[in-house]
Amino acid sequence: MSTPRIIAHFDLDSFFVSVEILNNPTLKGKPVIVGGRERGVVAACSYEARKFGIHSGMPSKKAFLLCPQLIVANGSRAEYSKYSRWVTQLIAEKAPLFEKASVDEFYIDLSGMEKFFNPLQWTIDLRQHIIDETSLPISFGLASNKMMAKIATDEAKPNGYLQVPFGKEKEFLAPMPVSKIPGIGEHTEAVLHSMGITLIRHISEMGIDALEERLGKSGTALWYKAAGIHEGIVSPYHEAKSVSTENTFEENKTDMKFLLGELVRMTEKVAYELRQDEKVAGCVAVKIRYPDFETTSKQTTIPYSCSDDEMIPVVKALFKQLYHKGQPIRLLGVRLSELTNEAIQTNLFSDTAKKSDLYKAIDTIKSRFGKSFVKRASSR
Repeated sequence: MSTPRIIAHFDLDSFFVSVEILNNPTLKGKPVIVGGRERGVVAACSYEARKFGIHSGMPSKKAFLLCPQLIVANGSRAEYSKYSRWVTQLIAEKAPLFEKASVDEFYIDLSGMEKFFNPLQWTIDLRQHIIDETSLPISFGLASNKMMAKIATDEAKPNGYLQVPFGKEKEFLAPMPVSKIPGIGEHTEAVLHSMGITLIRHISEMGIDALEERLGKSGTALWYKAAGIHEGIVSPYHEAKSVSTENTFEENKTDMKFLLGELVRMTEKVAYELRQDEKVAGCVAVKIRYPDFETTSKQTTIPYSCSDDEMIPVVKALFKQLYHKGQPIRLLGVRLSELTNEAIQTNLFSDTAKKSDLYKAIDTIKSRFGKSFVKRASSR
């Protein structure tokens, strides 16, 4: 039998609200949401707000009906990015192998390290170190795979930790509702309930063949999850991962209108690719090459984003700082790096729901007719 893996899952509790409370301590202990008013949606909410039945993704209008005294925090992506990077750095300094799954969620693979230290105590110490440094509440789960570690984290909240011993996965899951299994949405839950399956142990009791007959291949996958079996690996986090584009001109260019238009076009291109991968970027860079092949580049960090309208002013500013005025240019390039999953986490402002819908519509057209089918007037 192979040696069991040891996976820790860290989750910054109610991250966006926690950052707002750190910046405004008077919000502590009150029902708070981050998101838009009236037509907006709840992007995050405090545990005090959850007591009223409020949850992420709920229309703000409904949230105010449930809790009229609700407080709306302004939301600052720059602050969220700062704290996310801070926690990433603290984990990177200590962890042998980790994955940044989103701006507030991390997996750490400690497999094999039990020969040198107690994995549970090591993880407890790292959690406390992050709390001491940042003052952010954080929960973790420790288990034999990513799925079990994540479920354990959810059970440990708020601001706690929980270990599921190897071999006890099925026993741990058995009394939980089926909705606790990651990937089970409202539709699947309704189907399972119609089959008399409300608890995870019912999945195991029904058997793999019966589940496959009713649900197809997803039934087989569900049976394995109910047994606490999951094969997902921790993907190493590298800030160097990036998406970029560059263009070498047939003739050297000095026309500023053309050059700025080209920057806009390239930024649209890489931002589109970013959204297709469901990622956000935390760093933007511009590259210039002159006719004598002198090549320079400049980069800056930004609040995590996948929106080209937010990146274009940054790209233009970098270009103007970098460009030797009057010099002809042979090549231009734009690069986005410090990539993180779950682009939806940037949707934290009242106007972003409309912006998100707009980008979805634009991206649908681009996917169908080509990336250059829809573009900004300034890129022409």
